[in-house]
Amino acid sequence: MSDKSPNLIFVFADQMRARDMGCSGDPNIATPNLDRMATEGVRFTNATSMIPVCTPARAALLTGRNPLSTGMFINDIQMSTEETTIAHALGDSGYDTAYVGKWHLDGSRRFSFTPPGPRRQGFDYWHALNCDHYDYLNPLYYEDEDEQIWPQQYATDYETDVALQYIEGREKPYGLFLSYSPPHNPYQQLPERWRGKIDPAKLQLSPNTPDTEENRHDLAGYYAHIGAIDENIGTLLDAVGDDPNTILVFWADHGDMLGSHGQQRKQWPWDDSALVPLIVRQPGRLSAGEVSPVLFNTLDFMPTLLGWMGVDCPKTAEGTDLGPAIARQAEGPSSAFLQVIVPFAEQVEKEWRAVRTDRHTYAESIDDPWLLYDNQADPDQLDNLVDKAEHADLQAALKRELHQWLAKTGDSFESRAWYLQRYGYQVEEDGAAPYTYALEEPAEGWPPQQIAKRREALDG
Repeated sequence: MSDKSPNLIFVFADQMRARDMGCSGDPNIATPNLDRMATEGVRFTNATSMIPVCTPARAALLTGRNPLSTGMFINDIQMSTEETTIAHALGDSGYDTAYVGKWHLDGSRRFSFTPPGPRRQGFDYWHALNCDHYDYLNPLYYEDEDEQIWPQQYATDYETDVALQYIEGREKPYGLFLSYSPPHNPYQQLPERWRGKIDPAKLQLSPNTPDTEENRHDLAGYYAHIGAIDENIGTLLDAVGDDPNTILVFWADHGDMLGSHGQQRKQWPWDDSALVPLIVRQPGRLSAGEVSPVLFNTLDFMPTLLGWMGVDCPKTAEGTDLGPAIARQAEGPSSAFLQVIVPFAEQVEKEWRAVRTDRHTYAESIDDPWLLYDNQADPDQLDNLVDKAEHADLQAALKRELHQWLAKTGDSFESRAWYLQRYGYQVEEDGAAPYTYALEEPAEGWPPQQIAKRREALDG
């Protein structure tokens, strides 16, 4: 490995929609630093979360593997320590690796200590917590000892400070993953400087969002979180400057319905849930100011980033190296495969599979064709074209595309109960794996620590 091996700073928000940046055309929030990052890098208009919910999306990001391959298709399951992650690949190539912020890959005990070793999935430096959407103003973290760190500072600000301390003066190349919990609800746990800054009455609601007091209230807090994130992106940009040897990525694990289509949170195929922001910046190496239509799905990060960094991608990865397509040296994928295998908690209505092309979204429920949108003509996805005679040929073509993905990924599209039985997971009545925020084990015992079943082991 040469001395010029590029550093990676991979920043990701939790539950942020692609549309909600100034550079994406949103009038409700100024994001000068994300806009600057887009001006100096590549912004992707077709970046998708292949399984738009926290734990599954994060597992897909780090392993480059399908949810049925890893068994990571619901929240609060511990990822198998047999997985090979991007951190393992970087570490094997001489990189230092670091993880700061929300993890959500270590099972049911959200406030518990994740000890050094296999459950950190290849990350050396650690300043993180399994999951905290409990208190953004006094968040909890651990390092290498089971000693609680309560910084009494807004989580996004604090985590950025930790990340900057990590990279300062570092000589070896590094791969740093910085995982913010906002703008995920609770929407009103904001730093003082952002409280009341967004006036709910002045928000311009999308046509797909009912104009209710609750929706406006939630959106105001959500946008304020994004404003705070943008400030911290500015701090990171200033720290790395114009260094051509640092790749800076901004992404979100999934979106947030925020009342659109009458729904909340995630696990839906609509763009508010499944289309996510993605900006990549490397001065002098990636085109500045480019807006790329390449379909970039969650599995594609591991092979694409490792390709840019000159690191061999593990053969376990199931995504695609999109570097040549982004450089316009090859065709990109014709569609992105989206899915919810076992709906749970806030979305228990449908298990579904979908494809999103650069123009259309097509989704099927377990029984029938469900949604078909022309996202160019109908960006708010208000006109469902499914089963309309004049769109029969389009629907048939997208159905074929979807079923090619099902065949490729070995997904027979069964009921949620079938997958739960096959993988042996225990869930609550709402389909969610039980979890706790407790710091000490209660007398009646903690929820079971369920470890993901890899499909190779099940089929073996």
